[in-house]
Amino acid sequence: MTRAVVATGYGGPEMLTVVDAEPGVMGPYDVLLEVRAAGVNPADWKAYSGAWTTDPLKLPMRLGHEAAGVVLAHGREVTGIAAGDEVIAYPAPGAYAEQLVVPATSVLPKPTTMSWEKAAGLMVAGVTAVHALTATHVGAGDTVLVHGASGGVGAMLVQLAHCRGARVIGTASPANHAYLTDLGATPVAYGPGLTDRVRALGTITAAVDAAGTAEALETSVALAPKGRVATLAGHALGARLGVHLLGGGEGSDPGTEVRMAARGKLLRVWELGKLDVRIGATYHLADAARAHRAGIDGHVTGKIVLLP
Repeated sequence: MTRAVVATGYGGPEMLTVVDAEPGVMGPYDVLLEVRAAGVNPADWKAYSGAWTTDPLKLPMRLGHEAAGVVLAHGREVTGIAAGDEVIAYPAPGAYAEQLVVPATSVLPKPTTMSWEKAAGLMVAGVTAVHALTATHVGAGDTVLVHGASGGVGAMLVQLAHCRGARVIGTASPANHAYLTDLGATPVAYGPGLTDRVRALGTITAAVDAAGTAEALETSVALAPKGRVATLAGHALGARLGVHLLGGGEGSDPGTEVRMAARGKLLRVWELGKLDVRIGATYHLADAARAHRAGIDGHVTGKIVLLP
């Protein structure tokens, strides 16, 4: 048995609790991990909030999508992975746990220079950013408008757009402007007059909305060419405006193949020293509800990580 975080019903973070659970049944192509850290993402709380589906939840529902840890054992058909290996696991459903069984195909070697916290926070934000930049065809010479640039995905968008040779203008509250400047973005405050402020900074050739607000989407479609605007969060309005809908949600492009292919590329960019995972806060596994509340309130800059 292991300790794991579950949602007991629809609602807010108050629905989370820690229970004794099985880590999973290890088949011939699976790996058993001792989880050292698990990344927290908006998809985790949206899953039990009811924001993405009208289908009944299978309760209690395990939470989490990404983890980093040590291999404890593996199935008889697994090759190239040994007990004691330090790895990153994504996709890793149910990652909020002390131990977890995942398919061997989900496991990648953790760089020795990467902390457990950064390893656990890299994949979901990283592959999401790669998907968005691919969908909007961002490349050298582009100027990309990123909404919600100080969040976990936003920070990845800024860094990976730079790797592609693009300039980034990022929206955030003034309190986070120094953070965006440190990432390499030109910061701009959201709020009334945003379109004019961004227009004064140059011609926008692509836009990615990681904030999900009406202001973000309306500014994006007003400034960026048709077909080069994507949203990760504002799907209802985005559908009406005709932008790319990415990630979870009805009618959205999950980008599964792009995201899976991006995992190895992210590790290579990390090892070249061109990518960082900015950790905003860490919480104990038992404090998952507090971690989700912090994420929902939007007061954390960078990634939130749980430590078993």
